[in-house]
Amino acid sequence: MSGAPILVIKLGALGDVAQVFSAFQAIRAHHAGQRIILLTTSPYVALLQTSPWFDEIWIDARAPVWRLAWLGLRQRIRRRGIARVYDLQTTGRTDWYFRMLGPGARPEWVGTASGASHRHVNPQRDFIHNYDRLAEQLAIAGIATIAPPDLSWLAADLADFACPEPFALLVPGTSAHRAIKRWPTAGFARVAAFLATRGVAPIVVGGRDEGALAATIRAACPSAIDLTGRTSITELAALGRRAALAVGNDTGPMHLIAETRTPTLMLMSRESDPAHCAPRGPKARFLRRDFIKDLPAEEVEAVIAELLE
Repeated sequence: MSGAPILVIKLGALGDVAQVFSAFQAIRAHHAGQRIILLTTSPYVALLQTSPWFDEIWIDARAPVWRLAWLGLRQRIRRRGIARVYDLQTTGRTDWYFRMLGPGARPEWVGTASGASHRHVNPQRDFIHNYDRLAEQLAIAGIATIAPPDLSWLAADLADFACPEPFALLVPGTSAHRAIKRWPTAGFARVAAFLATRGVAPIVVGGRDEGALAATIRAACPSAIDLTGRTSITELAALGRRAALAVGNDTGPMHLIAETRTPTLMLMSRESDPAHCAPRGPKARFLRRDFIKDLPAEEVEAVIAELLE
């Protein structure tokens, strides 16, 4: 492999991006001394600019193919002399990025595109865990070791939040169009009170549009702290690193927090397959019911008690 630049592609949602942190780290270690460029979407630029994994970040606006914005990307890749592309998105869109680099010589390509130099062709790739799929894909390119990511760089000034110690993070929301994945807010309210009686301050996090969920929780547990709509992605991760525990639905913020290796309990419905996306780690747990409203609060509290031991 020459000293020419390397391009890494990851465009997905927050949870998807968080679950490739270990792959980002492994690629950086494998290509020590080479310039590594990330192609991603704008929400993740501020977070990943502070990481030690990339020297440069390009933004993909994900414009429709018919608008021909891809012509600019093709020119950029060719002009920079990219030696290898790690496609960690592996969708029809990024397979098209490989095809658009022709005709003629293309950079080495680690992904699923037909004709790629390092093609991952496991027919079960869409049914195995995200981490296992990444490990297989990178092994094809000569990266044999993927370790949990060192996230010591994820730091932020949290003084303005005045978080009492110890505290636990509650993530009662999900994307607006995935409300079916939400455990009832009343359950989170009960969990908040359960934590408070054990001397652990409950802190509710999420987007600005989830303030109503936090208000319901605070009505039942006035000592709960509402930080919905107040944290950046970096601050959320920094809170995760300091938390004694995190409890929440299968949603991006929970996956980000889980990557910090804090004790994590993810609540899942039939809309989520733990064999594909459940958090992993020595203190990562999940509970699942086909209909998430059927998940008993007592069962959630029992796992919380175990994680706090």
